[in-house]
Amino acid sequence: MKSFSAKPAEVRRSWYILDAADQPVGRIAERAAVLLRGKHKPDYTPHVDTGDHVVVINAGRASFTGKKEVTKTYMRYSGFIGGHHSDTVRDVRGKKPAFLIEHAVKGMIAHNRLGRRIFQKLHVYVGEEHPHGAQQPVAAPNL
Repeated sequence: MKSFSAKPAEVRRSWYILDAADQPVGRIAERAAVLLRGKHKPDYTPHVDTGDHVVVINAGRASFTGKKEVTKTYMRYSGFIGGHHSDTVRDVRGKKPAFLIEHAVKGMIAHNRLGRRIFQKLHVYVGEEHPHGAQQPVAAPNL
């Protein structure tokens, strides 16, 4: 039996919607990463982008378990002396709530050219409104 390898031109993409309201960030990120990568499809191929588009709504209402809301920190460094900055989840949620989901999903996909291409299919919105109604996204399947 020959191994199947998907061709990029033959991939059929769907649009899925995930509601992050009152759900842990990690669970939402894991479901989004699987859908973006295409691992839920029978024609999954590791070196080809076979995934679907994912729209995450209510990202501002996603939760963390335990004490992560006050103890988890997001660090960044500007490259200059004294340029280290760290923010807690509360600080980040006040400034950029969508970043919490995006950061979690980005850590779950490949860190190469293919991963950057896959990440472009993630669309995160703080509220319930999104501009992708024309694509007719359906509720994401339970994986």
